[in-house]
This record gives sequence, C-alpha cells and structure tokens, in this order.
Amino acid sequence: MPPPDEIEHLLRTEAPQVLGALVRRFSRFDTAEDATQEALLVASRRWPEEGIPDEPRSWLIRVGYRRMVDLLRSEQAARRREQEVAQADPAIVDPAGPAPQVADQDDSLLLLFLCCHSALSPPSQVALTLRAVGGLTTAEIARAYGAAERSMSTRISRAKQTLKDSGARFTAPTDDQDERIAAVMHVLYLIFNEGYTATGGDRLSRTDLSAEAIRLTRTLHRLLPNDREVAGLLALMLLIVSRDATRTDEQNHLVQLEDQDRSRWDQALIAEGVALIEGAWVHRQVGAYQLQAAVAAIHARAKSADETDWPQIAALYLWLERLAPTAPIRLSRVVAVSKAFGPQRALALLDDLDLAEDPLVRHRAAAVRAHLLEATGRREEARAAYLAAAELATNEVERRYLLDRASASC
Repeated sequence: MPPPDEIEHLLRTEAPQVLGALVRRFSRFDTAEDATQEALLVASRRWPEEGIPDEPRSWLIRVGYRRMVDLLRSEQAARRREQEVAQADPAIVDPAGPAPQVADQDDSLLLLFLCCHSALSPPSQVALTLRAVGGLTTAEIARAYGAAERSMSTRISRAKQTLKDSGARFTAPTDDQDERIAAVMHVLYLIFNEGYTATGGDRLSRTDLSAEAIRLTRTLHRLLPNDREVAGLLALMLLIVSRDATRTDEQNHLVQLEDQDRSRWDQALIAEGVALIEGAWVHRQVGAYQLQAAVAAIHARAKSADETDWPQIAALYLWLERLAPTAPIRLSRVVAVSKAFGPQRALALLDDLDLAEDPLVRHRAAAVRAHLLEATGRREEARAAYLAAAELATNEVERRYLLDRASASC
C-alpha cells in the first residue's frame, strides 16, 4: 500500500490540474472547485486501500467530472431549467460519458491568477489559493490561521461567489498581467510569512504552511522562469527557511538570529537560494523581493553574527524602503541601522517613523524599542517596553520570549 505522505503529495500536486480541466470544460470555477475537492476526498479514502491508479490525474478528473455533472444537474433542477441546459449540453445528461481529456498544458498559473483576482480581498485570495491551488482542506486552512472552520468555509464560499459575480474568466490576463503576477507573489509571500512566524498558537512556525508557499512559488518560477522578481521571492523563502532548525531550542524557546547555531542551517537551501538571487541580480533590474533575498543572502553567508555586513544590509533596506515603503520594511531598517550605527541612532529613526500604532508591526515595534532601550542602558524603560510588546503578541513563543527579556531587565 502506498504511504500516506506519497498520496498527500500527489493529491496536492494534481489538485490544480484537475480543477483546471473542470473549469476549462464547464467555465464554472465555484462548482468545479467543489467537485475537485470531493474527488480528492474520494481518492484519500480509496487509494490507501486500492493503491494509486496508473493514471491518477485521469482518475481524479473522471471522478470530479461526474461529481460536477451531479452538482450542475442538482442546481439546474432547483432552477427548473434542467431540460433547457441538457439540450444545450448533452454531456450533462450522460454522467457515464467520457470525462474531458487531460490537457497537456499546466493550468496552475491560470488558477493562481484567478484566485488572486482583484475583486477579492487579500485574506480571501490567500484562502482560495490554498484551497484551489494548494489542495488544502477548509479545516487545514482554518487551523493554519487560527480561525473557526465554519467562518473559513464562509470566506471561501463568498470568494467563489465574488468571482462568479465579477465575471472572472479562466484565461490569462492581457492588459494587467504584471499586476496580476504581483498579486500572486504577494499572496504567496503572505502565506509564507504566516507559516514562518504564526500569528497565534503555541508554536513559532507552521512549517506545513511555509512549505506549501515554497512549493507554489517553485511552481510559479517554473512557469515564469525569466521573471526575476519571482526568482527573488523563491530565493528569499529558501534562504529564510534554511534557519528553521535553529529558531527555537529544545524547550521551544525563541532563539534570536545572532544566537543561532549557524552550522545547523540548511546549506543545500542556502546554496539554491544564493544561486537564484545571483542569477536574478546580474540583470540589474531590481525589485523588492530581490532586495530582501539579497539581505537574507548576506546573513546566510556570514560565518558568525559578528561577521555580518550590517552597513550593507542597512543600505539595502534604505533602497528597499524607497521601492516598498511598508511598515515591516521600515522596522527592519531600524534594526539594521542599530546593528550598523548604534542603538541611539536607531532609536531616533524609530521615533521619526512612528510605527507604534501601525497594526502590521505594533508588537514588533514595541519589541525593537525595548531591545534598543536595553542596549542604551535604559533598563526600566526597556522592561516596560518588553511588557507592552508581550501584551500585544499573539504567538505564545514570542510572548514568552518578551516576558523573559522583561524579567532579565529588572
């Protein structure tokens, strides 16, 4: 019998191809997505006992096609238009008829474009991408984001309805292709970040979620091999995740970057990430993801924390801030300035940027301020800032770390 991991990997790999075949045949994303998920569920129940079929994609498409027919017939009956639709498409009358042919083309990119449609909010884009392209169940997505399964199901259903109402088509964008690629990369970046440092819970990271973001970004890079920002995004993810094994200790306590055992960093991922960013960097058309990957590469190449080229990192963040003036980027520049030019200068910069109330970085801005105050000898102020940051933190590992720092500042 095939191992469960092999089946799970195969199902997630084939999910977008099955969905693409059904959407291409029926032009109904909402119903096709439901049919695809049911086909995956049937396979997850039957394949462990019966074995993986010789042509798993054809098997899944056939099951999904017949379920699609059932769903459409039920919908048509409810609307009392079954006869009219059946005359327009005889295949619907014959669920035992042949399933659509498996297309040679890869529909993953079109599905990513569709799931990241501008009519959807970023949270809905993320949820729909994980469901439709990643093959995750609603329960898995809800668990990853600390949400109730019912509310996540509602979000996904509304996203599909929004796509339907907007008239979104299963075709490559024409006028706004660059914007749609940027939206896809942003969604994959959000998924990775949530996996790398989870918003809530008692674990620092959700490795399954960050791994899924990397898998989907690899797919995007394969489909768009000449897009340097896609290469930069993949490089960034690989370089950052290479530190995974050293971010917490055996007691699940947070370990800061400068204290991590660099000999345990994943050298294969580092080599792949560095090669990707170097290949993209030579073209001199630099984007935000490439700059962030360049920063990650500097960390990866430093044999110790003391050998890190912080002035170069600070310069890269200044460049990056001009391209993407977001709160997280600005806060990262404060940290780089502190390491390169001292905590007093960084405190002045943090005051100028006024990030304390920004919802994206509130607790991290408080934590950075606490570190800077501690570095300048202002221990009482540092303790208060650590406690304020801990109060705002929703991840238990981060919160415990901040409380420990507050106690040490007494």
